[in-house]
Amino acid sequence: MTIKSDGIIVLTLVCLAIYLFVSAPPPLVENKSEEASIPVEQLFKLLQAENAAVRALWTQEIVGNGTKAGLKFDEHWRDKDLEAGPLPALFLRETAKSLEKSPVRISLFLGSDFPISPDNRFEGLQQDKFQLLRQTQQAQFFYVPDTRLYTGMFADVAIAEPCIDCHNKHQQSPKSDWRLRDIMGGTTWMYPASAVSLEELFRVLTVFHQSVQEAYSTYLDKVKTFAKPPVLGEHWPREGYYLPSGEVFMREVLARTAPQTLSLIQQSIHRLEVPDHVSHR
Repeated sequence: MTIKSDGIIVLTLVCLAIYLFVSAPPPLVENKSEEASIPVEQLFKLLQAENAAVRALWTQEIVGNGTKAGLKFDEHWRDKDLEAGPLPALFLRETAKSLEKSPVRISLFLGSDFPISPDNRFEGLQQDKFQLLRQTQQAQFFYVPDTRLYTGMFADVAIAEPCIDCHNKHQQSPKSDWRLRDIMGGTTWMYPASAVSLEELFRVLTVFHQSVQEAYSTYLDKVKTFAKPPVLGEHWPREGYYLPSGEVFMREVLARTAPQTLSLIQQSIHRLEVPDHVSHR
């Protein structure tokens, strides 16, 4: 079932509206900070928190429990004669591909110093920043002169056995001793401006949700071609040979991401509301 983009926009804005106009302190309601600038680092942190929640949901609830229920996931999942879905890194790639088609210039890339595909190897400044990330385990924020893009790089940590097994057993993998909690790569976000307005922040967030929606819809389209497709609806693979419908999947995405997203937005608005000389007292 294909999800209407308008539905995702409405759900996103409803969550934000509830926070901005009900939960927030009165000064936030009165302030018109639409044109005020929020550092792009805050946007990257918000997107990364959203993406991490989606990755965990996909890895644990769909791939992990789905495999136990009889579903298959493979790097060649798009092959016509293979009844399988995308592995976690490939689901992220589907989301990134959808983002690239958006008029909003936000980009997503998952790279590594030990990638299975050479196309995913960090080079130059990004490689230097990734090594610093690996050493410090701290997110890196920097500007890339060649592309004129501001960049946020976050650790991509191995959180599930299927991810480790896939990389350790893959014939093309340059590393075969990955363990849980290892930093396997870096999730990298890129944007052409050093700051965004609240309106821009909401727009980017909506586009990200739409991209996740499109990635999941692509998987469901493939599932419908299976000789014995799982039942789509309200149930999840942990309950048997089921998959959540598009609406149910995105409802869970929003349920998992909204609290932290709204908290980050609150922090961003607070920084705009309170002058530096006051906030640092």
